[in-house]
Amino acid sequence: MTHFVKKMLATSLLAGCFAVAHAQQMPPIPIDNNVRIGKLDNGMTYYIRHNQLPEKRADFYIAQKVGSILEEENQRGLAHFLEHMCFNGTKNYPGNSLIKYLESIGVKFGENLNAYTSIDETVYNISNVPVVRDGVIDSCLLILHDWANDLSLTDKDIDDERGVIHEEWRTRQGPTIRMYEKAFPIAYPGSKYANRLPIGLIDVIDKFPYEVLRNYYKEWYRPDLQGLVIVGDFDVDKMEAKIKSLFSTIKPRVNPSERKYFPVPDTKETIVAIAKDKEQTVPSAYISYKHDAIPDSAKTKLDYMVYEYMKYMTGTMLTARLSELKESPTPPFIDAGADDGNYLISKTKKAFTGVVYTKEDGIENGIATLTREIERMKKFGFTASEYSRAKANYLKFLESEYNERSKTKNEQYVNKYVRHFIDNEPIPGVENEYAIMNQIAPNIPVEAINSIIPTLVTDSNCVVCIFMPEKEGMKYPTKESVLAAIENVKKENITPYVDKVSDEPLIKNKPTAGKITKTEKGAFGSTLLTLSNGAKVIIKQTDFKADEILLSAYSPGGSSLFADNEIININNLNGVISAGGLGNFSPTNLEKVLAGKKVSLNASIDGTTENVNGNCSPKDMESMLQLLYLSFTAPRKDMDAFTSFKTRMKASLENQEANPAIALVDTLRSAIYKNHPRSIRMKADMVDKIDYDKIMNMYKDRYKDASDFTFIIVGNVDIEKAKPLIETYIASLPSINRKESFKDNKMDMRKGAYKNIFSKKMETPKSTVVVLYNGAVPYTLKNSVMMSIFSQILDIVYTEEIREKEGGTYGVGTYGEISKYPKEVAYLQISFDTNPDRRTKMTQIVTDQINKFVAEGPSEVNLNKVKEFMLKKHNENLKENSYWMNLINEYYWNKTDMNDNYETLINSITAKDIKEFAKSFIGQKNVVEVSMTDETKIVK
Repeated sequence: MTHFVKKMLATSLLAGCFAVAHAQQMPPIPIDNNVRIGKLDNGMTYYIRHNQLPEKRADFYIAQKVGSILEEENQRGLAHFLEHMCFNGTKNYPGNSLIKYLESIGVKFGENLNAYTSIDETVYNISNVPVVRDGVIDSCLLILHDWANDLSLTDKDIDDERGVIHEEWRTRQGPTIRMYEKAFPIAYPGSKYANRLPIGLIDVIDKFPYEVLRNYYKEWYRPDLQGLVIVGDFDVDKMEAKIKSLFSTIKPRVNPSERKYFPVPDTKETIVAIAKDKEQTVPSAYISYKHDAIPDSAKTKLDYMVYEYMKYMTGTMLTARLSELKESPTPPFIDAGADDGNYLISKTKKAFTGVVYTKEDGIENGIATLTREIERMKKFGFTASEYSRAKANYLKFLESEYNERSKTKNEQYVNKYVRHFIDNEPIPGVENEYAIMNQIAPNIPVEAINSIIPTLVTDSNCVVCIFMPEKEGMKYPTKESVLAAIENVKKENITPYVDKVSDEPLIKNKPTAGKITKTEKGAFGSTLLTLSNGAKVIIKQTDFKADEILLSAYSPGGSSLFADNEIININNLNGVISAGGLGNFSPTNLEKVLAGKKVSLNASIDGTTENVNGNCSPKDMESMLQLLYLSFTAPRKDMDAFTSFKTRMKASLENQEANPAIALVDTLRSAIYKNHPRSIRMKADMVDKIDYDKIMNMYKDRYKDASDFTFIIVGNVDIEKAKPLIETYIASLPSINRKESFKDNKMDMRKGAYKNIFSKKMETPKSTVVVLYNGAVPYTLKNSVMMSIFSQILDIVYTEEIREKEGGTYGVGTYGEISKYPKEVAYLQISFDTNPDRRTKMTQIVTDQINKFVAEGPSEVNLNKVKEFMLKKHNENLKENSYWMNLINEYYWNKTDMNDNYETLINSITAKDIKEFAKSFIGQKNVVEVSMTDETKIVK
């Protein structure tokens, strides 16, 4: 126990915690002494930490206490626009040379190089930088310096980016954003938060004068509002010296504008905001009980940590109750949850918020149910048993973080330090937090948790936001009907919640253990065990994470062995089985019995295999294997759970056609698979055709024979301690020694060229284009690498040609893959959104660049960028359990070594190799082009 915790307990800290008053006698929260925090004379703050995971990598962030809330009406969208401009020309990196330089050292734009703009903040990052020499560090610091103070903001660069942001607006302008724009002015009366979503106004984006953006930059991007966060494998003293030398040159602003934090007024009467949209598919409602936010200055004392813990407990326990209701035969909603956090988009007001998703005619009942559970919580609080489970799960999470403290990655530290700079959130460090909360949490009784509920849920300051599909014949709630529903619930004779808890163990009687009949060396330094029932277990022991063991298992066959006319049952098999639970436990009761354990496991059936995937803490390995045993031997049939599953599925599907993307998916399926019976999409009218008995029999058939299963275990596993558990729970599984494989059901991609351009009326007009190439390609490591390189280079090319040069899209997505089963085939998918008026031209650029690639191959510059990124990524993957899990799976299932001289292979691949690969693949001339567009006249 740390000296701090001993001192804290000696001062009888807990005596004051439960009143939730910010008592002056509370000790301060310690600041992690492994992070160096400083402030330059110009007001800029910096956070520096040495961390060796990943090795020779570093993350460079700059956070700005600036967001869209600071915009005036004629500036709406400029905070976000300015974020884009940071990648389009600075003093030391003109044009797009910043992106080109970083990609040359393996930092990929969009993945390692990015930014976001929010209401009250803007954050930029250069992540996973290979800091192999001082020059790289100096360059990244120079980029942060340019972002902070030296953007070019030329007329041309601004004009070029207008189109990109216009297309980002088009891509993101879905039903949620449109309804927010309708609801927030009602939900935020008298507050600037009512009209400050970061994307802004398209008219402003398209037409603002250049000087307006430049003035905004000069006014708000200044050192007193900026924080540097740099974490990685470097010398902290040298890094601090570099920061002081470079960033101290930025002059503080003279008479700077006040950085205001805009309030959200309290409201006595309940506010009801109802918004509708033709593309909304499922009704939803948010019930928020506003309360004051803790001032940033008051977050330094220990009572703040205690208060946050207590609020977290209330949200966790109420969500658990709502999840239990979801399993009832007539569920009052599709899904629901609750927590305490920011009130919608504002940081200056907090709220305890419940959210509910319902069927089309169930929104008022959903609101009433949610209100009822909130009122039940308010009147009676939570039970000791509920709190015991929630607390156990919380402490288990803390323990896991503590156990992994030497394996913490840069990004986890960065995120905490950004929140400290922006919101003054505590950063005690995992050691202090673990010690403090392990002393505090066990001593906070459930009565203390219950005592804060009346401060979170009051009779005033309530806001109800309702988002509904807009369609003919639909009955909509009114403000009056919603208020009446809430008031009626409050008049009910609500009774306390009864927590039904079983003390039954997962498995009452351990199965008769089998034997390990053979032990030998496996691939990649693993141990291969053969069991008495024929199953194989491959174990690879690693020290990458102290608190992680991964499990994966497969057996050939899968749903391919079921008839085509069972496709409705096939499509719902995994969901139905999961809804029933295991053994004597429903999903809710499973969560209860597993409280305080870090363990999960899921069995599923896909096209060619039946599978099991799980993970656990080393100390919970037996529980994970018990779940595995039950998954094979005791799937639970529960008619009430099945009825609930069908009811919720119908509700989620009944209005899905309102989403234009569904029409695109349907058309793509038809185009690619030519209406193969296995390519159907589930619709609401199919739900009643699901046959529970058949599904149970199908599942049991796939898991009745463990003899052809291969189990893979990777992580911090003690092999000798694991062997008895493996004999008890895996070697004991049923075995009938059948020999089978998967079946090729001829669900092949279309051959030849095919084009389908169709019109779909949309609320925000746009065209979505999908181009899919496919063809036969042998499944080898080299071909898989070349497909990856091919698609990544195309991504760079399309970013330059369509996004940057044309301003024709927010981004082009490219993805290529080769699969081995049921036959060796590759596909390359290219997709993007654009203005309907520009669809034809942008699609032609996609085709032209493919043809150019086939004819000329890639540039050496782009090839080297991708190779550098892949080598960097591979070096990081070698320290991940999931990577080795996939390698072992590939080796035994696909019979391919995906790690064999990987780096040598990458370095050996030439532009000629990629050109020939592209020519062979694209030359098969199998291409499907599907475009969904909002056009009055389609140009073919």
